[in-house]
Amino acid sequence: MPPSIPLALRGRRAKVIALAVPFGIAGTLIALPFTAQATPSADAVVAEVFGGGGNSGATLTNDFVELGNSGNAPFDLSGWSVQYLSGSPGPTTKWQVTEISGSIPAGGSYLIQEAKGAGGDTALPTPDAVGTIAMSATSGTIALVHSTTPLTCLTAADCAADAGIKDLVGFGTALVREGSPATGAGNTTSVARNAALTDTDDNAADFTGGTPTPRNSGGTGGGTDPSPTPSPTDTTPGSLRIHDIQGNTRISPENGKSVTNVPGIVTGVRSTGSKGYWIQDPTPDKDPATSEAIFVFTGSATPTVKVGDSVLVSGKITEYYPGGQASGTQSVTELTGPTSVVLSSGNKLPAAEVIDATTLADAYAPKVKGLNIEPLELKPNKFALDWLESREGMLVQVKDVRVVGASNAYNETWITTKPKQNPTPNGGTVYTGYDDQNSGRLLIGSLTSDKLKANVGDTLTGTTAGPLDYANYGGYNIQSTTLGTVKSGGLTPDVAQKGKANELSVATYNVENLDPQEPQSKYDRLAQGIVKNLASPDIVSLEEIQDNNGATSDGTVAADQTMAKFIDAIKKAGGPTYDWRSIDPTDGQDGGEPGGNIRNVFLFNPQRVSFVDRPGGDATTAVKVVNNGKKGITLSASPGRINPTSDAWKSSRKPLVGEFTFQGQQVFVIGNHFNSKGGDKPMHGVAQPPVLGSETQRVAQAQEVNKFVGSLLLKDIKAKVVVLGDMNDYQFSKPLTTLTKGGILTDLINTLPVNERYSYVYDGNSQTLDHILVTPGIKKPAYEVVHINSEFADQTSDHDPQVVRIK
Repeated sequence: MPPSIPLALRGRRAKVIALAVPFGIAGTLIALPFTAQATPSADAVVAEVFGGGGNSGATLTNDFVELGNSGNAPFDLSGWSVQYLSGSPGPTTKWQVTEISGSIPAGGSYLIQEAKGAGGDTALPTPDAVGTIAMSATSGTIALVHSTTPLTCLTAADCAADAGIKDLVGFGTALVREGSPATGAGNTTSVARNAALTDTDDNAADFTGGTPTPRNSGGTGGGTDPSPTPSPTDTTPGSLRIHDIQGNTRISPENGKSVTNVPGIVTGVRSTGSKGYWIQDPTPDKDPATSEAIFVFTGSATPTVKVGDSVLVSGKITEYYPGGQASGTQSVTELTGPTSVVLSSGNKLPAAEVIDATTLADAYAPKVKGLNIEPLELKPNKFALDWLESREGMLVQVKDVRVVGASNAYNETWITTKPKQNPTPNGGTVYTGYDDQNSGRLLIGSLTSDKLKANVGDTLTGTTAGPLDYANYGGYNIQSTTLGTVKSGGLTPDVAQKGKANELSVATYNVENLDPQEPQSKYDRLAQGIVKNLASPDIVSLEEIQDNNGATSDGTVAADQTMAKFIDAIKKAGGPTYDWRSIDPTDGQDGGEPGGNIRNVFLFNPQRVSFVDRPGGDATTAVKVVNNGKKGITLSASPGRINPTSDAWKSSRKPLVGEFTFQGQQVFVIGNHFNSKGGDKPMHGVAQPPVLGSETQRVAQAQEVNKFVGSLLLKDIKAKVVVLGDMNDYQFSKPLTTLTKGGILTDLINTLPVNERYSYVYDGNSQTLDHILVTPGIKKPAYEVVHINSEFADQTSDHDPQVVRIK
């Protein structure tokens, strides 16, 4: 989360800092003593360092530094800072500074919160100071400095001459350290001194790795009261109002500064997760671009204020980036490290602003290609994203709105405030192109225990109201304190038309990380989807079939148990006894959930279609097209993989190619699962238009498949080829236009009416990630997307299957 010796620098003991300097800087290893008084300085030291906040596997969301005081009097920190240096500094490396203030209690601790990572679910105890330094989890240097000016020392001699350094800790492979570096730091472990704060001037001896134990100046176990009621002599509101703090851009003009006695009415309290409360000024200014509300972040401790309290809050203004600044999200202006006083209770709340069909502009965001939109002055009447930013934290409300994204496990539901904006037949909002993001979409969360279970096309009747928040998943959202009632729209699962005897039916279905450890109920529901909703297709290309022990990473790659369990469930559901073909991947090389080894698999009904087995296919051998003269073309291996050693498939699934015969005719099927869109900047982020970093690899993958299909058609222009699967991109995207280049493939999603072109719902946008494409040799295919998952709150997979029938 977003993120704070006079005892006269007494007792700077003689300490040794070892700096292993790269030869390009000095060419040697230097160990020089600090010149300092010999009196031991056991009063203030760095007690614990943790740089894994929000990293993979971490529970805590933030990095932190904890200071300790083993003395018998408070240690005054006025004018002090904590500074960080990367583990391997170069000539241009700079120290990063977090200013601190207040004091370390006698025998106590002082907690400095640093940058938040993308993961974790537990906030730190309420910090005594807040910084934004993104520390390394495994290697770096922390210095306690009697100055707020960045250090300049990058050699041992320079650091030894700097009497402002009170204590210094190097960990991992840090080149700047005392003695040898401390070991044991990682994503889930900190390095910490013992309870006595023993300091022998050797980081390796003084620090041990272990579970992080952050403690603030109020003690362990949740920290101090997050909303203490001080007894100030002055309860007069300060000079700044919330709209002054928010300003008319996305970044506060007061960012990084401390503010005093900011007045407001408490409009909402968050008691779980990143805890805190919203305050709103009941007396707004006349500028429509400045928000009148702000979130007061209290960390891991539950706020004591109540809705309706009139408060004065003091603290530090911080721009918090959900998911981290590198994720590309916008920031939330927050008041951190707060102290507050309640002036009165039971006050009337400011009126919630209504968001209706006319409120948000049709234009979603300003376009500044190559730049971000943070510095731009907000234009709330011109861009939807600007209007939402200009109401950040304020009370808003919607009435009688249609659901366009089904409720999920996090009690989140997408609605549209613009019911006429690209509606689908089922009541969703179809995503038609990069320039039409459907600006009316809005996420509904909840600050109450009320739960929604809504499908696409349902109506959230009555009033839903609460503070307008922002998150890395979904962007702007109403954290409802008043929640409407769901009225059913009558959505039912689709059932595909059954193929005729002379029709070959081919389907694709992403079954979302299926492994034998999944409950039988998931297998049974997937089986019902195959038998009832897809009408038992002759061939099904499956995506995300995992190995026999799922996410366990032990070298297992076979998936025969997964497939046996699935085929048995289909048979029990009244379907045919399917057979299957696939190629086991090389362990850990095909992406997806770590340990799962997901792959593409062909299911086929041997009573209807024959699979032509040709030996030679394996994880790394490329399948080729063989010209047999008058006997036609065949594959060099069936099943086979398309150029599996190409960089296009690095950490991604390789396409599976199979040769089938149906009623004497040859059909080639290519099952695909292109790399995910992970790494793309969010649609609601600061980069507009969003940077699509993952697209490059999918374009390369599309080129590989297009080239292979081209090699088939070069030898037989009439070859019947079905290319299908989860392409992880839209029909109008570069990867799909690359895949169809030269007219060799027709994307069947484009044969549907525009408002029916979807198989997946994300952030309230009905969109296409799954595709079936065919070569010109396949005439008049009958194609359906079978909506059984993506629009429902109760879903077996997040993808809808689709099927084509070929005469």
